[in-house]
Amino acid sequence: MLEVGEVERFHSVKKAISYCGLCSGEKTSADSSRRMPISKQRNRHLQTVLLEAAHLAPRLNPELAVLYEREAAQSNYNQATIAVARKLAAYLLAIDRGERAFVTHQVHSSVAA
Repeated sequence: MLEVGEVERFHSVKKAISYCGLCSGEKTSADSSRRMPISKQRNRHLQTVLLEAAHLAPRLNPELAVLYEREAAQSNYNQATIAVARKLAAYLLAIDRGERAFVTHQVHSSVAA
């Protein structure tokens, strides 16, 4: 987490995910709102590392595999990878803050076949 610096500056997981460049942009005008691709205002190195890790993580972690399969079924594989990267960023933030240790759990789901 050397790339992030002091994690205390992030008051929420959403702010940390935004810093990593894993949130989508939004354009609002009058009474309309449109979702845009992931933000270009980001820490490019951190975003790349998290996205690359997100490609491998579902193969090694059953919880992330379930998340990946659920998101891929609802949208597409790129958005599923971004969802896994967001979850990894949340895990890293929680571990670095000392809130919890990273423990994998056995997941029983019909989606993770």
